[in-house]
Amino acid sequence: MENMENFSDTTNAASAEGNNFITASVKEDLASGRFDRVVTRFPPEPNGWLHIGHCKAFCIDFSIAEQFGGECNLRFDDTNPEKEDDSYVQAIKRDVKWMGFDWGDREFYASDYYEYLYDMAVKIIKKGLAYVDDLSEEEISAYRKTNFADKNNITETLPGQDSPWRNRSVEENLDLFARMRAGGFPDGAKTLRAKIDMKSPNLLMRDPVMYRIKRGFHYRTKDKWCIYPMYDFAHPLSDAKEGVTHSLCSLEYEIHRPLYDWFIREAEVFPSRQIEFARLNLTYTVLSKRWLLQLVQGKHVSGWDDPRMPTIAGLRRRGYTPEALRAFASQIGVAKMDSVVDMAFLEYCLRQDLNKRAQRVMAVIKPLKLIIENWEGNRFEELDAVNNPEDQSAGSRKIVFGRELWIEADDFVEIPPPKYYRLYPGNSVRLRYAYIITCAGYEKDEDGVVIAVHCTYDPSTRGGNAVDENGAPDNRRVKSTIHWTAAAKAVPITVRVYDNLFAVEKPMNVPANKTFLDNLSPHSLETIETAYAEPLLAHAEPEDRFQFERLGYFVRDADTENGKPVFNKTVGLRDTWKKIAGK
Repeated sequence: MENMENFSDTTNAASAEGNNFITASVKEDLASGRFDRVVTRFPPEPNGWLHIGHCKAFCIDFSIAEQFGGECNLRFDDTNPEKEDDSYVQAIKRDVKWMGFDWGDREFYASDYYEYLYDMAVKIIKKGLAYVDDLSEEEISAYRKTNFADKNNITETLPGQDSPWRNRSVEENLDLFARMRAGGFPDGAKTLRAKIDMKSPNLLMRDPVMYRIKRGFHYRTKDKWCIYPMYDFAHPLSDAKEGVTHSLCSLEYEIHRPLYDWFIREAEVFPSRQIEFARLNLTYTVLSKRWLLQLVQGKHVSGWDDPRMPTIAGLRRRGYTPEALRAFASQIGVAKMDSVVDMAFLEYCLRQDLNKRAQRVMAVIKPLKLIIENWEGNRFEELDAVNNPEDQSAGSRKIVFGRELWIEADDFVEIPPPKYYRLYPGNSVRLRYAYIITCAGYEKDEDGVVIAVHCTYDPSTRGGNAVDENGAPDNRRVKSTIHWTAAAKAVPITVRVYDNLFAVEKPMNVPANKTFLDNLSPHSLETIETAYAEPLLAHAEPEDRFQFERLGYFVRDADTENGKPVFNKTVGLRDTWKKIAGK
């Protein structure tokens, strides 16, 4: 991996034209006259919330359309009434808009095409290329030589066996299909299958099911229909109806492409082209709505927007920005081979963005009282603090300094280990934006726990402008600077510290007697109720992002706990990706 510092800040997922085979394919299609415009589509199924894998997909869909002056449709492939819901539709639309993409008036639903799809099925029946079958799902699988329990078994060298009902007449098939639509048969009693090739090594071409009988309440069409098209039938014909030129799919649909092309050809509709790219795989997480739904329903997380979830809503609540996610999608590129991206690289992209935009503040998560013995009474003093050293226009703010402060408990030890430069008896450190202090002693409670540290301060060292007794610059140096908050002025906050939801890099790699849920980390969330921060955080709005100096990046959550604002830890300051990339 090249040096991360050399990555550009582009947010266009299709920007690396030289390495983007999709861009090259689109250019070739336009140059050859195959298409005279570019129309793409993002076709989510409204049966769950979008995750970062979908983010990569729709960044590609929208960016390719934008690159060629075309259009991108948002189409909901809602052909399964059992699992779909309008709440998922609204969540998907909200997430895509938050990411900065606008589909304008090009919002479509496969359920609006049911009549059209039915007519296309009738057309294929009339051509003698589809038939009504009485075999059950298990029997169809057996006739096709499919291992029904193994959904990944999609090729077979042994020929399949024709259904006993494969040679029904066109007239009988039309009648039966009409009766299926009218509700004349129970669920699962019959299916409509394409008549293709029962000897094909591609099992998907062995007379795939086009329609099944399924009574259920559809969130849009209600109970109007009791037959529903299968995805492999509805998808290409929906693309064709919308004039989609380039149907960009993840790599697992590559083996579906012959079937995609077959339905378009036999239905004699617009010749949409399917192009596949590698899907996103990310360490320490799972990217499947089915698995994410298990996490939600099993209450392993608080919901789809739990900050530990890889959903766009979860990442947003964790403190991720649209710009960081688009930069991530851009920099991982578009490939034809599946690979696994390290979570550290996603965090790197986020740090690059937050470093530029997040205001710096001081907060203490695990507080320890610090008392300055030679400070005059209850006097308070205002000091200047920089809001963001990466952005001069961000200006500065005033922070209050006094006799009693909060510091991190980790910033003091009684007996220092080697190379420990923070506070211990007799040692000096600088308080950020304030003074050099020297540890003069400490207090313990009856259990032997340190409850307060006593120090003295040097008034001549304010803000780093130290001078000696003659007014000349004081070259004395300290080896550590620590952060603090004034005890009398700090606001109490609740902090949620998040880590990876799973304890292993590849959660789905489990033995036969285990599930991915066995790989959940027991340390993915720590809630700290005793934190303190600068007063300005009392007025932070949800999704306001900050860098807590020396601690990491945090975001204001919409929650409050015991009257205190909640801040979620987004990511630490240490960039582990640079270390990984260096290897």
